[in-house]
Amino acid sequence: MRLIPIIILIILLSCNTKQGAEKSIAKTENIETSETENSFLDTTKEDTLKTEIIETFVDSLNIGEKGKCKIELIKHRVYDDNYVIIKFYIKGPNTWYIQNTYSYETNALMEFQPNISDFNNDKFNDITFISGTAARGANEVRRLFIYEVQNREIISIVNSQDFPNMMYNKELDCIDAFLVHGGSSTVFARLKGDSLIEFASVHNDNNRTVYEIDKFGREKLLRKDTIINNENVYVRYRNYKPLKEYIE
Repeated sequence: MRLIPIIILIILLSCNTKQGAEKSIAKTENIETSETENSFLDTTKEDTLKTEIIETFVDSLNIGEKGKCKIELIKHRVYDDNYVIIKFYIKGPNTWYIQNTYSYETNALMEFQPNISDFNNDKFNDITFISGTAARGANEVRRLFIYEVQNREIISIVNSQDFPNMMYNKELDCIDAFLVHGGSSTVFARLKGDSLIEFASVHNDNNRTVYEIDKFGREKLLRKDTIINNENVYVRYRNYKPLKEYIE
C-alpha cells in the first residue's frame, strides 16, 4: 500500500516538469518574434530616411485655360537618385481630374524656377522648369510642356533639353535657344508634334556663320564673316535673315 502514494508523487512531479518545459519554450518563441518585428521596424525607419520630397510647385491660375487647369511638380529623392513627377489636371464639378502624368530622373541641382508663358502663340500658357545641369553653368537646361487645347492636356517636348536658355521668339514666331561654348550659338526651332525642329542657326567663334536647314535636315550656309579680335562672341540673335541682335 505504501507504493501507491509514492507512484502518485512521481507522476505529479513528472507532469509539473513537463509543463515547466513547455512554458519555457513558449517564452523563447515570443522573444524571437519580438526581435524580428523590431528588425522590420528599424529597416522601415531606415528606408524612410532615404526617401524625401525635395521640392513642390503647384499652379491653378495661369497654366492652360486659366482657372480651369492645374499643374503640380514634385521632385523627390529615392536613395541617391532624384526624380520629377509632373501631374496635370482639369477642373470638373467640385474636384480636379488628372489628365496626364510624366515622370523623369533628374540631375538638376537648382530649384524648378518654373516659367509659365505662351511658347507657341496659341494664347494659352505653357510651362518650362529647370530639369538638368549642363556642363557649362551658363546653359540653363529646361523641359518644355505645351498645353494642347483640343485634348486639354500637356505635351512633353521630348528634345527640349537640347535647347538651353530657350524662349519664345515673337519676331519669327518660333522658339530660339542660346548655347554657350567656346563661343556661342543661337538656334531657331519650330514645334512639330512633341519635338522641336531646328530650321536656322547663327554661330560665333573664330567666324560668324549663319545656316538655314531645310525640311530634310540639310544645312545651307547663308553667310560667313571673320570675327575681329576682341569682338564680343556672346551675342544672342532674334533673327538670322537679316541678322538682328536681342537688345536688352
